[in-house]
Amino acid sequence: MPYLDDYWREMVTSRDVDLLELTSYPTRTPPFNRPDWQAGEGKGVDKLRRNLLDPFGLRCAVLNCVTGVHAIYDPYLAAALCCATNDWLATEWLDRDPRLRASLVVPLQNPQAAVEEIERRAGDKRFVQVLALAMGEMPLGRRFYWPIYEAAERHGFALGIHAGSTYRHAPSQSGFPSHLVEDHVHQSQGFAAQVVSLVAEGVLVKFPNMKVVLIESGVSWLPGLMWRMSKDWRGARIEIPWVKEPPAALIRKQIRMTAQPFDAPLDPAELERIIEHLDADDMLLFATDYPHRHFDGDAALPAGFPERLLDRFVGENALSTYPRLEVLP
Repeated sequence: MPYLDDYWREMVTSRDVDLLELTSYPTRTPPFNRPDWQAGEGKGVDKLRRNLLDPFGLRCAVLNCVTGVHAIYDPYLAAALCCATNDWLATEWLDRDPRLRASLVVPLQNPQAAVEEIERRAGDKRFVQVLALAMGEMPLGRRFYWPIYEAAERHGFALGIHAGSTYRHAPSQSGFPSHLVEDHVHQSQGFAAQVVSLVAEGVLVKFPNMKVVLIESGVSWLPGLMWRMSKDWRGARIEIPWVKEPPAALIRKQIRMTAQPFDAPLDPAELERIIEHLDADDMLLFATDYPHRHFDGDAALPAGFPERLLDRFVGENALSTYPRLEVLP
């Protein structure tokens, strides 16, 4: 509220806008959060510093604000709330620890306003990517969104696609599920659909300098998708003549994935095979998914992760993914 102007504060109050929490991402639900992190002393940046930044020795951490703003139908309210959210992120988080960076929250339902917000924040290098959801109004490859990508690429932003849904459509191809576990499993299908859309619609060709980061997508589903799309593209590429090389090659060049949660086999020795199937040493980015529980203690590295890739995984890959990323010495 303090970051809205007088008009929008009155609108939020009169319309009784309360919790901006996505149904697909109920962040206050206890099972979503790691108990020891949840119970720790302090709040906000102090708690983040104590639980994550200091124990892990992080030189940089990218915050992702997954919010109900993504699902608001009113494009003007969405734009106002995105501006306020980014101002809140800058003041309440980024200003309080020099190691923090963030994704820019923009109103995808209003591309013109989204571009204006990118332009407004372009001078603040602490914002390193533009945030979208895995399941929204339409596939992210559609030309409706291209002005956003043009502005993002021009200013060096990556496109971050985070798990979550606005529920404009059912999360499965067969309709709405009955249980939360079904929704969680279907998230990987949402990510897969977006990757296919970005390739087929020509986004990766049109914006070759923009990296796309899949956040909380899992990893092991992508090699099969790359194989199948490259196979089917050979017979149907007359329909998409702008894709002049196998989709797997485009994906390896521009798609990146965070490695928490890592859907690895129980046998750590199998992890090397999954990475070999990706066939790209620079695709995986270190992540903790704080404050969600995917590991105990400080075991953020997937068991069996090859030592030869550690330097890339914990630093070099992020630097090559985010042109705006300025890391402390």
